[in-house]
Amino acid sequence: MASAMEVATLTAKGQVTVPKAVREALGLRQGDQLSWEMEDGSVRVRAIAPLDLAYLRSLDASLQEWSSPVDEEAFAGL
Repeated sequence: MASAMEVATLTAKGQVTVPKAVREALGLRQGDQLSWEMEDGSVRVRAIAPLDLAYLRSLDASLQEWSSPVDEEAFAGL
């Protein structure tokens, strides 16, 4: 699948409209949920199913115990 760049503008309320080409390509409809994954100054947006959201939240909560400054220092050289 060829990649294409789509541009959206952030509103004063922090809202963004998902471009039509993206909605159509992903089959997104009103009420669908998106996850936002941040890493190194970039964001990956993914369409998720409601059951996936519960899984992602529980996974995120379980990984929080590994994200302390002490852990970061201990694993920095790996």
